[in-house]
Amino acid sequence: MKFGIGQAVPRTEDARLLTGSGRYTDDVSLPGQSHAAFVRSPHAFAAIGAIDTAEALAVPGVLAVYTVADLDAENVGPIPCNSDLKQRDGSPYVRTPRPALARGFVRHVGDPVAMVVAETLDAARDAAELVMVDYDDRPSVTGTAEALEPGRPLVWDEAPNNLCFDWETGDEAAVEAALSKAARVVELEIVNNRVVASPMEGRACLAGVEADTGRLSIHVTSQGVHSLQKQFAELLNEPKSRIRVLTTDVGGGFGMKLFNYPEYVACLFAARRLGRAVKWAAERTEGFVSDDHGRDHVSKARLALDADGRFLGLRVDTVANLGAYLSNYGPFIPTDAGSAMLVGSYRTPAVHVRVKGVFTHTQPVDAYRGAGRPEAAYLLERLIDHAGRVTGLGPAEIRRRNFIPGSAMPYATPMGQVYDTGEFAQNLEDGLILADMAGLPARKAEARARGKRRGAGLSTYIEACSGGGPEQATVQVGGDGKVVLLIGTQTNGQGHETAYKQILADRLGVPPEDVEVVQGDTDRISFGAGTGGSRSVPVGGSALAESAAKVVKTAIPVAADLLETAEVDIEFAEGRFTVAGTDRSVSLKEVAAKAAAAGGGIAFSEQARWTPPASTFPNGCHIAEVEVDPDTGHVEVVRYSVVDDFGTVVNPMLVIGQVHGGIAQGLGQALQERVVFDPDSGQLLTGSFMDYQLPRAEDMPPIEVKLNCVPSTTNLLGMKGAGEAGAIGAPPAIVNALVDALSEYGVEHIDMPATPLAIWTAIQGAPSRAAAE
Repeated sequence: MKFGIGQAVPRTEDARLLTGSGRYTDDVSLPGQSHAAFVRSPHAFAAIGAIDTAEALAVPGVLAVYTVADLDAENVGPIPCNSDLKQRDGSPYVRTPRPALARGFVRHVGDPVAMVVAETLDAARDAAELVMVDYDDRPSVTGTAEALEPGRPLVWDEAPNNLCFDWETGDEAAVEAALSKAARVVELEIVNNRVVASPMEGRACLAGVEADTGRLSIHVTSQGVHSLQKQFAELLNEPKSRIRVLTTDVGGGFGMKLFNYPEYVACLFAARRLGRAVKWAAERTEGFVSDDHGRDHVSKARLALDADGRFLGLRVDTVANLGAYLSNYGPFIPTDAGSAMLVGSYRTPAVHVRVKGVFTHTQPVDAYRGAGRPEAAYLLERLIDHAGRVTGLGPAEIRRRNFIPGSAMPYATPMGQVYDTGEFAQNLEDGLILADMAGLPARKAEARARGKRRGAGLSTYIEACSGGGPEQATVQVGGDGKVVLLIGTQTNGQGHETAYKQILADRLGVPPEDVEVVQGDTDRISFGAGTGGSRSVPVGGSALAESAAKVVKTAIPVAADLLETAEVDIEFAEGRFTVAGTDRSVSLKEVAAKAAAAGGGIAFSEQARWTPPASTFPNGCHIAEVEVDPDTGHVEVVRYSVVDDFGTVVNPMLVIGQVHGGIAQGLGQALQERVVFDPDSGQLLTGSFMDYQLPRAEDMPPIEVKLNCVPSTTNLLGMKGAGEAGAIGAPPAIVNALVDALSEYGVEHIDMPATPLAIWTAIQGAPSRAAAE
């Protein structure tokens, strides 16, 4: 069909969004709403003494000033951490409370201490500046590796040496045996730099009280309303039915909007206390100090190889920064989410991973696009690239020798995953052709003649996707033939509306203009697991396909009655019910009209909940080509080639857009983005876009994408997921390209972000600088 599965059609939501007709959380207003502003800590670590609110309360229009004592008086609970992680010895990890407003101590710059509610935003902000807090400033620790050092300040007394957990997985004895018998052991220490998600739309919420029912409601920027509803109900001691959560359009999430945050809980509390709506929206600098951050690992890796360069075993030791508080999924990201993918696309007989999660006086760290898989892929692909260089096999050949062959599928990895499909070697060979690697020596020579250094780097990746439990979809067909889809995922700008319409067009023959997609409302949608882990269209789309099949099944008796034939003689295709072997048919719209007339309303309403039997495994190959100016350290990504296996693709245009966006984020982390704290004061030094560099259009290279898709056997539609792939493959490909460009200087590794200063410094200190020049 022209709008069915597999068609590269433009997004149907774009006309609305691009002409200013979108409805984001800050666009929503409620009658009589008030405004909130938060008093935030200027210190990384301090004891809270007296809080004087008298001057703030005297500001005209101020309705209230709240501290944690007010929340405690109504038994408002702390924001939970949802991880069930067990330490190496089987004991639970150190759980620490995260109150909506700081209790006793502030533990990072930006920690909310008090909340001002006023008639206007200006009054709230003015009053917030007048709240006087008596702080007893303490020494802090912000560095990831440093947090475990003896004598460092403790974030929590309950966590000696700032250790939240000491976790492991894999076969330590087998890895030690592999290391002892290896012909060669390659080692590398790798930093995965901390980043800020920086979505176009900052976080916001509008909490209110329904006049007719007295229920609480909250409009909030989110990646799924149902998990938030459950948490809000538990924290506020309310039945779930007494809290309605709504999410309208969302301007980017990237994982950061999955979580519950202090501001949301505080605004709900204030709305209930005041009996009126309370609105809050973060300014950009406020987001820098209050949004959850991503990444922030320091790892040491050892790879054992035999004499032919084949992998025998891998050992990884990681210190993962969790921040001052445990976010909803914080401990899960560096452990189960990422470590299982350290096998990558390779036959590695034995793997052992040990992760120490540490508290620091920084913002909490949680899932950021890819959620553990980019961290794993970066470590593995840098290590393998390094091994290819030191063994003399080269980046491509060492991978060829170690790929899991397609003939081995399904393949059980030593980390407990079962890869169902994949042609990893073919991805590499296609990528080398797409990137014209045969012509690279000539391009290197041409660049050198201009005083530049050119290099190319490749990475392969595989990730586990489409988890997060079941998803539910309800398909309602009205008497006019128009369809309403109610689904528990939440678009954050990915194009869900278009993809779902394409699946409906494929399964019901319904044109896109006759479909309304409803997401983000706990009243209208009874269940949903939300968006994250590239699960929305693979899992939600599968539930949708099952619901559509139920609609057809329910409609067949009505169609048979209209066509005056037996039900067994009815066939359905492209929106029409046909008597088999004849040209007699009726449309779904005609059948719906008859059913609605008999039923007095909606013609058909069918619901399905689909649970993925296992993960899906998107995979691919990225090749980046860079040019470096050795005099300034400036680097330009001049060419970028990608071969991706996403299984069945609903819309190639959407998929390629997701790949481009992911590469932009990966490029940002590789070359530009880094959260920096002052090591002495704990102050955030990169608290605005003046100091924190995001990639711009001019930084992006031309990108060629080839789809080499093998359908998944664990997904109803054969899909694998595409949302995170670009951010996984890009950082190692770009850094590998930089190392290639700088190899003549003797540079073997450079940490992200490879800024001009970092590159220039590496060249100046390189052992072969004179020879290279």
